[in-house]
Amino acid sequence: MSSSRILGGLRDFAFVLIAAMTVLFFLLRLTGDPALVIAGEGASPAQIEAIRVEYGFDRSLIVQYGQTMLRLLQGDFGKSLTDGSPALGKVLASLPATLFLAAMALSLNLLISLPLGAWLGQKRTGAARRAVRGVLTVMQGFPGFVIALLLINLFAAGLEWLPSIGYGGPATWVLPVISVVSFLAPKLIRVVEANTHAALAADFVRTARSTGASENQILWRHVLPNALLGAVALIGAELAFMLTGLVVIETIFAWPGIGWLLVQSTLNLDFPVVQAVVFVMVVSVFLSNAVTEAVQALLDPRIRSRARAAS
Repeated sequence: MSSSRILGGLRDFAFVLIAAMTVLFFLLRLTGDPALVIAGEGASPAQIEAIRVEYGFDRSLIVQYGQTMLRLLQGDFGKSLTDGSPALGKVLASLPATLFLAAMALSLNLLISLPLGAWLGQKRTGAARRAVRGVLTVMQGFPGFVIALLLINLFAAGLEWLPSIGYGGPATWVLPVISVVSFLAPKLIRVVEANTHAALAADFVRTARSTGASENQILWRHVLPNALLGAVALIGAELAFMLTGLVVIETIFAWPGIGWLLVQSTLNLDFPVVQAVVFVMVVSVFLSNAVTEAVQALLDPRIRSRARAAS
């Protein structure tokens, strides 16, 4: 990757980060007065006002915004308004749970989607393939949280086979992972299917057939790696989604990741923690996109050639 592309990416990242933190700052100020939450029930107006002065909430929004952005530029996200712990440290302590859920879901997604998509793309006919495509079409219409609630009702509340909440062991991982994969896999399967079908008509497939290679060898050794090239962008997008968009899933299953922390901090008007969560999410998306571009360049020589030509 050329230095100009790296500098351009860092510039875009800085712009998105500043814009996100600015919008977030003013939106948070519309949600309520955190001094009331800190003071608790029964606090007198004088006590509430003293808290506003202590935390700087009595100053104008412009002054608060300037002070907040200056601290953020220095890497200081402040302390949680609920327990006084460093806001960024609180977020980083929750990040491994989100990364763990994302890693498990991504792995299972790839294990299911790549072979199933290749199998569907190999032939367009057959009752089994039509049935699978029908199931995928139905699944694409269900949001992830609906699937999560259905799984809880069936396996946790109904059959009582699996726990519905927590992060305590393999049994607690099953339903959250399946919920995420059930939402993401249909899209990836469809992309791999389309890429496989297109690759089977390419010249290299005819060359492989002329050498006596079997259809299974052609599919798994030649077609699937090429079909994967076109799916890398979607895989990267799904990874970015899992690092930032599992708020509902984590809340439903009480999974102690950054999505769950974001919801709890928003309800508690814990501004510093919410800002730290959003910062970590923006950084995660930037890193995910950078890794996706690097993998695409590694797998596809044409991208490397275009990058060298541009530089």
